[in-house]
Amino acid sequence: MPPDPRRPRRHLLALAAAFTLLLALLAGLAVGAVPILPPNRLDPTRLVILLQIRLPRVLLAALTGAALAVSGAVLQAVFRNPLADPYVLGLSSGAALAATLVIAFLPALPGPAGWGLAWWALPVAAFAGATATLGAVAALARLLGRPGPASLLLAGVALSSLLSAGVSLVASLEPARLGPITFWLLGGFSGADWRAVALAAPPVLLGLALALARHRELDALLMGEERAGYLGVEVGRQLGWLLVATSLLTAGAVALAGMIGFVGLLVPHLLRLLGGAGHAWLLPLAALGGAAALVAADLLARTAVAPGELPVGVVTALAGAPVFLLVLLRVEGRRERWPRSTGR
Repeated sequence: MPPDPRRPRRHLLALAAAFTLLLALLAGLAVGAVPILPPNRLDPTRLVILLQIRLPRVLLAALTGAALAVSGAVLQAVFRNPLADPYVLGLSSGAALAATLVIAFLPALPGPAGWGLAWWALPVAAFAGATATLGAVAALARLLGRPGPASLLLAGVALSSLLSAGVSLVASLEPARLGPITFWLLGGFSGADWRAVALAAPPVLLGLALALARHRELDALLMGEERAGYLGVEVGRQLGWLLVATSLLTAGAVALAGMIGFVGLLVPHLLRLLGGAGHAWLLPLAALGGAAALVAADLLARTAVAPGELPVGVVTALAGAPVFLLVLLRVEGRRERWPRSTGR
């Protein structure tokens, strides 16, 4: 087999992504209202800020970015659609509705962020909402016909619209809780602490492992269900595992950070344009790129209007929407087709 001519470019991309993530992490730890830079003496106050505030915050942002980017890459391959992401299947909307119900109707529990909630209630509810939505999407897809990507996509779009309407309804019924609900829906990491990292890490790491272990099946599914079946892929079973992986990734990300868009769309799409569609390299690179992108977005969110803070979801939307339009124009200009081969 001749050597892949894109291998040097992919190695360069891997080094660039790792270096960018390292820079973003260091900047996220050092820059803020209280600068923590090498020339400054790391006194006890700065040490507390570094270890108890900034380190868990940048780690939670990195976990969330990696989860969103990898789940986007998986769903784009499964549906052979560059616009697919966790929002399309309704997983994010399911997590949002469950979290909104908790914020609106369980105000008496003691908890973090001044929301009056037990620290575990919000992530557990969001995870339950995402998982329940996945089950509902699968059941609805079976009613629509064969449980393939097309039926799952239709079911996801329908349920996502319904669940989003439910979020709006709950917010309108509980105007006293509209502030925290809106903040959570816009996304952010201002409430990050070590408990949030401990809650987000297990589902995100498990979801990443499940997705990475099925990179060959994703390459085959990119050619279509029928051809994947000819190659020996058990399509229904592998789709189930891949959707479980994306559910874990989405729940881990949305439960603690709220609704943050564009990371799952842009990062895997840009990497695929630069280096091809082979998932053995794309998934790890998406994890690195997504983590770097969201750590940088969070840094911008808390420094752009200091001493105030922007919602991270607003930053990703402001930065991501123009870039996404440029990508679409470039793709349309070149008349590129969505890859039908593995791109190896």
